[in-house]
Amino acid sequence: MTERRAYRYYDLVMVGFVTVLVCSNLIGPAKIAQFDLPLVGVLTFGAGILFFPISYVFGDILTEVYGYARSRRVIWSGFAALAFASLMAWVIVKLPPAPFWDNQAAYEIAFGSTWRIAGASLVAFLCGEFVNSYVLAKMKLLTAGRWLWTRTIGSTIFGEGVDSLLFFPLAFYNSGILPNDKLPLVILVQFVSKVGVEIVFTPFTYKIVAALKRAEHEDYYDRDTDFNPFTLKP
Repeated sequence: MTERRAYRYYDLVMVGFVTVLVCSNLIGPAKIAQFDLPLVGVLTFGAGILFFPISYVFGDILTEVYGYARSRRVIWSGFAALAFASLMAWVIVKLPPAPFWDNQAAYEIAFGSTWRIAGASLVAFLCGEFVNSYVLAKMKLLTAGRWLWTRTIGSTIFGEGVDSLLFFPLAFYNSGILPNDKLPLVILVQFVSKVGVEIVFTPFTYKIVAALKRAEHEDYYDRDTDFNPFTLKP
């Protein structure tokens, strides 16, 4: 069982994780961005993809420094915050607008989301984050704490893989929004992009992890951890 103790920065990392998660899911999906890149061609993507992978960086930092059990509490906190934000957005969009307010259509585009998409996002997030945290914790034991980059990138490959494989079919299969035959390509592009962001952030992850381990005097190994995701016990 994880020993109870106070940490200086654990709460701040939790706030950062939840903030990135809610903003990337609430603000990012409303805009489709497009770049015409040399050699690559036209690249079209949902803007949220630029920031959502940062939540996995926070997840890696939490598990690496504080262990799976404390990361589990943060994941459930993020799930609760995301669920509330989705509910709040749905309620506010559905409220009848005042006759003199002309922005309802724009508001619906920015914050409106079907329950299917919101539900898919919640399910994919929860499964992906727990897979990410579990794989990192197990890899830390396997590598005896060496080669941090193998854990951060390896766990993200599994976590983001589960996230993408769950979200897009649940959200868009037979939805009429995205052709079914395009789903595999979209899943692949999203997966590669998210893992790419994790790789780019690896040097920053190293620095933050090292600083937190020094400040907290903690480098947790999940040797006797209960990996049941449905408990909040420390």
